[in-house]
Amino acid sequence: MQENTAKIDLRKNATYIVKDGKLTPIPSPPAGYGKQVINWQGGKPCNGMVEESLKF
Repeated sequence: MQENTAKIDLRKNATYIVKDGKLTPIPSPPAGYGKQVINWQGGKPCNGMVEESLKF
């Protein structure tokens, strides 16, 4: 059995997707406010979107 590991900085706030053994960071909303939506198909993440919100 092959074991795959990845190192990430736990001091950094971030969202990651692991798909087929590959770690992909998801970009944060540019202004720092918003949401990330991940769509799944067949038990795997297939696409996503980052939405930005404005804080008044």
